[in-house]
Amino acid sequence: MAQKKAPKTFVLDTNVILHDGTCINQFKENDIVIPLAVIEEIDHFKRGSQVINLNAREFARTLDELTGKALFNGGVSLGKGKGKVRIAITKGLNEQIKEIFREDTPDHRILSTALELRDKSKEATSVILVTKDVNLRMKAKAIGVLSEDYTTDHIGNIEELYSGKGVIEDFDDELLNKIYQLPFQIPSAEVLKKDKQEVYANKFYVIRNKNRSVLGHLTPTKEFVERIDKNPAYGIMPRNAEQTFAMNALINKNIPLVSITGKAGTGKTLLALASALSVKKDYRQIYIARPVIPLSNKDLGFLPGDVESKLAPYMQPLWDNLKVIQDQYPDTDKHHQAISTMIKEEKLLVEPLSYIRGRSLQRIFFIVDEAQNLTPHEIKTIITRVGEGTKIVFTGDIYQIDHPYLDSISNGLSYLIEHFKGQKLYAHVNLEKGERSELAELASNLL
Repeated sequence: MAQKKAPKTFVLDTNVILHDGTCINQFKENDIVIPLAVIEEIDHFKRGSQVINLNAREFARTLDELTGKALFNGGVSLGKGKGKVRIAITKGLNEQIKEIFREDTPDHRILSTALELRDKSKEATSVILVTKDVNLRMKAKAIGVLSEDYTTDHIGNIEELYSGKGVIEDFDDELLNKIYQLPFQIPSAEVLKKDKQEVYANKFYVIRNKNRSVLGHLTPTKEFVERIDKNPAYGIMPRNAEQTFAMNALINKNIPLVSITGKAGTGKTLLALASALSVKKDYRQIYIARPVIPLSNKDLGFLPGDVESKLAPYMQPLWDNLKVIQDQYPDTDKHHQAISTMIKEEKLLVEPLSYIRGRSLQRIFFIVDEAQNLTPHEIKTIITRVGEGTKIVFTGDIYQIDHPYLDSISNGLSYLIEHFKGQKLYAHVNLEKGERSELAELASNLL
């Protein structure tokens, strides 16, 4: 009989808790140690309405429920099949830490706690520092302390992330003709036998042979593949097949959750805005929001001016896209004037995501731009607040992330795509072809 492995000890950094307020429940039978320096840092984040503030409060409440002196000594059990959690109190910095890093910072105190635990452990590999800070992970490894990223919400291979579309080649001419006749759909079994990839509800297809092609959409029930045509939305005409797919998903009332990914210049935000305006009669308001990630990770307070002045640079790309749509029509045209009226009457709002979170989300067409800068927990928080009759659209480039603790496999947008693919209420399209200009496309590919 194989001997049962001894549980490991995971030392948590503050950023792990702010990333996921329920993280202490994710380590199975292993033990968790929380340095006192982390408790002190968490205290600074308890006030506010951002997700990190909610996580800080949730974590503090969880610890508060684990009462007793054991929390500071041997640890408190987290339940059957789980390990223990305890708060570690250390007396100043470890001498080795002092000699190497000199400064007394929260990061170095957390590192000092991990080092002391490792020195007391029988096995050097049984103590692991968990942090989303890559620099702290390197510091830990430099002094011989094992360190890992928090990977509970990571997806698998990013290269295999669902694209939302496929191509079916060498399709029979007779069957291809059927989809051009009423009711413009054919049984999916006749189409999908040639699709070698996994079949998901609301997947889009280019169906073609040497003579012709047609664009198709697999219905939510997966019973039929229906024909879709290239039609404009509020003056914006899709320029390629994948933009046609995206626009179809965006205006489809039966798909309340849509994600659109792609590099800069593929038209993600423009298509979402144009589609929202084209179906505005079905919704009470249009909300357009994006998370504010300050440049160089500096707080907004570093920027000059009042709050509006500080936020303006982050919101300007959304206004630019709105202006492109408006300029499809002359100033005297009702479509041009309608956008100005909607803005004036606050039926169309362009605001930072933090401003939107407290609003009612009933019958809203809600566009979240730059969603790759959201954590999985933030994505979940937004979707779970969606009310009846609301459509929510996430757009972003999973390879262009500004958040210091996220990457292509740990951001909320990738997490959403991986977990929602195949759901009847969800559609996803990855845009690959840039449509800004030949120069912009070349720069995106080469630089």
